[in-house]
Amino acid sequence: MFVADRGEDQTMSHARSWLVASFSAVVALAGAGCSNQTGGTAAPADTRAADEAAIRAATGTFDQGIAAKDLDKAVSSYQDDAVLFAPKAPAAVGIAAIREAWKGLLGVPGLKMTLNIASVDIARSGDLAVERGTFQIDTTDKDGKPASELGHFVIAWKKQADGSWKVTADTNADDK
Repeated sequence: MFVADRGEDQTMSHARSWLVASFSAVVALAGAGCSNQTGGTAAPADTRAADEAAIRAATGTFDQGIAAKDLDKAVSSYQDDAVLFAPKAPAAVGIAAIREAWKGLLGVPGLKMTLNIASVDIARSGDLAVERGTFQIDTTDKDGKPASELGHFVIAWKKQADGSWKVTADTNADDK
């Protein structure tokens, strides 16, 4: 009887060990499957609100540059390989061509530009953004009369390696 009981005890002990090991494996797999980590790294933080604020600030710097007729400040937000598409003008590709395009506009008598940002949409990836809105450009024509131009703009922004944002493409269209 003692030998038989001992055998049953060993069988039960093995069964319990197997059951505990199986349960532990299931718990470990379930925990791994429910984890929000991929490849052992945490998901990147959502920085879209801060990125939008940075883009709006860069647009403010651009506005200040235009108001002060400060060419360097006005073009400081463009990437070296950016492109500027403006009505009635060839595409300005690269920072040197963009500088020339803005230099021409800054020389127009009575220049005043107003930008109204309608939206800044940051890609979920956090490396691209699109800003859109309206603009008004007031100038004085060759006869000394005030002239206004109204339109819409779309600007594509790209996040740089240092975390700053730069314009990669800038386009606009007149309302008329």
